[in-house]
Amino acid sequence: MLVKRFADAEKYEAPNHWDVTGLRLQGFEDGGPENQWVGYSQFLPGGGAGPDSTPFEKVYVVLEGEMTVIIDGKETVLGAMDSATIAPDEVRKIENRSNHVCKMLVVIPYPGAQRPQ
Repeated sequence: MLVKRFADAEKYEAPNHWDVTGLRLQGFEDGGPENQWVGYSQFLPGGGAGPDSTPFEKVYVVLEGEMTVIIDGKETVLGAMDSATIAPDEVRKIENRSNHVCKMLVVIPYPGAQRPQ
């Protein structure tokens, strides 16, 4: 078992994101998960990401606040404890249109489903 304390989570910069702080909760460390990593994102009001896509799926879980997810012109608002799977190569844009910080977990597989060496 690998326990990683929140105080030890490392900040990371995600491309094409704005007004967000990302922390890596698990992943990319010895003894950590072998096929995915978990991020914790805090989006300020007006913060967001995209439009873009990745060649692998990802899962968003909104813990607090709300996030608007836009795919093919269709908007879906995720609230607390709502989740969404974004398919591989699916172009998405996300926007925090509220006046509250949106706190989300993001689960993303390692490319090729194997942790880099």
